[in-house]
Amino acid sequence: MRVSMFSGGRGAAGIARALLRVPGLELSLLINGYDNGLSTGALRRYLPGMLGPSDFRKNLLLHLDPGDPRRELLERRLSAGATAADLARLADGPLDYRIARELRVFAGRLRAEPDGFDLADCALGNLVLAGAYLRLGEDFNAAVRACAHTFGSPARLLNVTGGENAFLVALKEDGRVLADEADIVAPQDAVAISELFLLGEPPAELSGPSGVPGPSGVPPERVRELLARRAAGVTPNPEALEAVRNSDLIVYGPGTPHSSLLPSYLTPGLAGAIAESRAVARVFVVNLGGDHDIQGLTATDLVDRTLAYLGDPGNERRTITHVLSRRGASGEPAVPRVVVERGCWAGARWIGADVEDAGRPGTHDGPRTAEALRAVLGEIPLARAG
Repeated sequence: MRVSMFSGGRGAAGIARALLRVPGLELSLLINGYDNGLSTGALRRYLPGMLGPSDFRKNLLLHLDPGDPRRELLERRLSAGATAADLARLADGPLDYRIARELRVFAGRLRAEPDGFDLADCALGNLVLAGAYLRLGEDFNAAVRACAHTFGSPARLLNVTGGENAFLVALKEDGRVLADEADIVAPQDAVAISELFLLGEPPAELSGPSGVPGPSGVPPERVRELLARRAAGVTPNPEALEAVRNSDLIVYGPGTPHSSLLPSYLTPGLAGAIAESRAVARVFVVNLGGDHDIQGLTATDLVDRTLAYLGDPGNERRTITHVLSRRGASGEPAVPRVVVERGCWAGARWIGADVEDAGRPGTHDGPRTAEALRAVLGEIPLARAG
């Protein structure tokens, strides 16, 4: 069975781990590289043209046990004052030669261009990906493939785009601009995000800290027009489109909607690939907790936004066939009681299940959620499944 799941860094990690334990299941994880916070943002500024590696790094950990030295290596944070020489000495230690090679490449760049990047608090795994990116001719998708092979990832880790650099920007309903992905996921006021844009460069002159009004007197419609004019030339990753088309099950996984998930759905060609897919079930998994970017939005609002971003607002193409949520109507984002009673929304069947991890409230229990997804497939007649 082939499964494609749209994911971010950690929101769907437990589900992915559980799916990887299912015999005969091939899992493709579809991720975007628009992360731009803290050390990741600093790395992107140092290497103009490179997407954010952090969510890819986190997904390289899925199959690694907590005590695996490769896991510790990927997550290790460099201390203040670390230098290119320290990085080179680390590469000379007892590391897999492929990991050492990538670190040496990045250390070489840092020696040649020492200004503009501070290694302090940078995840070592991000530098492994950055080294692969430099070594492979600044091809981000090739770097992801190389690192997935190096770390033995059993999942097919795919960037949704062709690897073009792009910056995620959000427009609020009152015309304010959140000009950085880090602002989109950060604490903010309750004015809803109305639209997302992928730009070639951050629109600094239209933004302010945490949504402070941009150009004085510019109405939201004008700001929207200005942002749309700066759209990045993003193309789809052919491997991602192929994975979607050949999937038996498509999962719209949980995660931070306006950074990890909805931006992926802006990828050209993706909606068409979903429509053409052989998948007999396309399941939206509702978040169990609230995020800063979705204040005031219900679970049905998030379903509606997903459909809108995928160009199927009425769900006429059956972009979503099922919605999987925590049993009952409580929690964030809330499930309207009428939906629970009717068992459907926007033409999709709404399923309540015990999918929350009892030991970690607000997160999905991987095995239970994976079992619920498999149960959805089990309800579909074999004739439809082909």
